[in-house]
Amino acid sequence: MKVLLINGSPHREGCTYMALKEVATTLEQEGIATEIVWIENKPVGGCIACGGCGRTGKCVFDDAVNRIREKCKEADGFIFGSPVHYAAMSGNMKGFMDRLFYSGGRDFYMKPAACVLSARRAGTTAAFDEMMKYFTISQMPVVSSRYWNMVHGAAPEQVAEDKEGLLTMRILGRNMAYMLKCMEAGRKAGVELPSQEPVVFTNFVR
Repeated sequence: MKVLLINGSPHREGCTYMALKEVATTLEQEGIATEIVWIENKPVGGCIACGGCGRTGKCVFDDAVNRIREKCKEADGFIFGSPVHYAAMSGNMKGFMDRLFYSGGRDFYMKPAACVLSARRAGTTAAFDEMMKYFTISQMPVVSSRYWNMVHGAAPEQVAEDKEGLLTMRILGRNMAYMLKCMEAGRKAGVELPSQEPVVFTNFVR
């Protein structure tokens, strides 16, 4: 089993990485393989609703989205991490997640997921709510910790002093490992995925 941890910070090994690394270390201790990938700091544009991914299986913009999407196919669980910018995830992470989930939603079905946020002070809960919506619309079991998944600090060394935040990350790692092991045991016992109904789209115009 493997968890893919996606770093949406413009800094490869900054505060967000510290949080993801704490989760990854705990997962490894629980026998779960991990990989931390960085979306890099080049501009990641948003989805333009062209429908190209529906025809080719890839986003028409060949950047970090397509590169990391290939890794998503083999992953069993996900942790998405971002710094807080104006009480929201980073702009690059927003564009990345929009296009990743729109073009590769089938690769996320019934795979456990969580998000982690880093901030100097505030805006974390708003960003947390924003990121969680991607998981619930994709039918992904959401893994929780004992508190909202956030760390605080203006620099990595300050995050290292956030004892409660790091504890929250370790609990998240153990809870993710537990859910993955339970799902694996269920598969071995013959528990099937939920049956699916035809999708129905409606709007509010009659």
